[in-house]
Amino acid sequence: MIALALTLLLTVEGQGRSLTLQQALDTAAQRQPALRQSRATTEGARALAGQALAPALPQVDLGARYQRGTANFSARPGALPRLEDDGTSTGTTFDTFNYFSADAMVSQLLWDFGQTLGRYRSAQANVRAQEQNERATAVQVALDVRTAYFTARAQAELVEVATASLENQQAHQRQIDGFVQAGRRAPIDLAQARADVANSKVQLLKASNDYAIARARLNQSMGSEANIDFEVTDAPPGPVPGEARPIEALIDQALEARPESAEWEEKLLAQALRVQALGGGYFPRLGAGLNGTAAATRVDRFVPNLSFQLTLDWNLFGGGITHAQIAEAQAQQRVLEAQRDAYRLQVRVDVEQARLTVDAAAQALTASEEALSAAKERLTLAEGRYEVGAGSILELSDAQVAFTTAGAQRVQALYGLASARARLMAALGQR
Repeated sequence: MIALALTLLLTVEGQGRSLTLQQALDTAAQRQPALRQSRATTEGARALAGQALAPALPQVDLGARYQRGTANFSARPGALPRLEDDGTSTGTTFDTFNYFSADAMVSQLLWDFGQTLGRYRSAQANVRAQEQNERATAVQVALDVRTAYFTARAQAELVEVATASLENQQAHQRQIDGFVQAGRRAPIDLAQARADVANSKVQLLKASNDYAIARARLNQSMGSEANIDFEVTDAPPGPVPGEARPIEALIDQALEARPESAEWEEKLLAQALRVQALGGGYFPRLGAGLNGTAAATRVDRFVPNLSFQLTLDWNLFGGGITHAQIAEAQAQQRVLEAQRDAYRLQVRVDVEQARLTVDAAAQALTASEEALSAAKERLTLAEGRYEVGAGSILELSDAQVAFTTAGAQRVQALYGLASARARLMAALGQR
């Protein structure tokens, strides 16, 4: 029953479509929610820049009103009552009258000592910072996809290792069964062989399940909700261009190429422009306006009026709010400078750690290949010794386990190196 389940599982997996690393990266670029969120945030930043510019552009307001009510006179100093045609006062009445009015106002800010322009330029710098943040998100998503892809690829090869181990154990069992029936070996050897076959089946089931889980996580990294009926097929990539350069050269390359570097500079520029804009609050605002009105008690008897005005608004003392706002903005600027410096330190750690991990993974791969070669030779000798009666079943079983373990270690080292190189690419700002 277990063998049948394994056969069906492997058959279904074999029918899946192939998925290359580039296809996975392209899918993530289209579907990954983190990237879509970052793009939307960039669009929002552009909209905020448009809002910051709006006060510097002409403002046009239109209005219209209709009113119906009484027109009784309420005396106040200097006011005259409404009179009848014969000159007598109308007194109090509850008669109602129509009143129509309309107005149009065009106003333009002429100068505010850089307040509006400074806010707009600051908002533009924030847009550029967010665009760099979007690039940084794309680098992180690419790293996540590569890591998940190489993990899945390693699990696929571990399935192959487990399959080969099961087939070898089954061959041993058939050989030992013949030896036992011929009286050349004790029945306990056959019992050990059967146990080894069962354990190999369990390992294959576990490897197959781990491969399915790895593909599900790969789907998540791509932002895909599709089925996991695909096979990862790409071999691990070669060295990262320039990975053997001196570490200081790699750090300089990362600081220049990583989008976060440009993002921090734009954030600092935006804050500096904000400080400048707030300084304009000490000075007046100059504006101009053109106002047109029309009013009447009947819609066919409108009386128009037109006026032009220049305005000068100057808040000579606002309780110290401008000074406090500038002080707060300058403090925030120092916070950003400290965060920028912390980022530069983190870049150094990222590059050094990634480079050291690549070097260690490369050495581990070399060692694992040597171990695999030795384990293969040991298994060949153990099989020969057992066949001629010089070796025991435990020696053969141990040799098979060692060979399977060495094969798994070699796979893990191979794709550990691939993942380490993916992290080095991200540390250098590469997608």
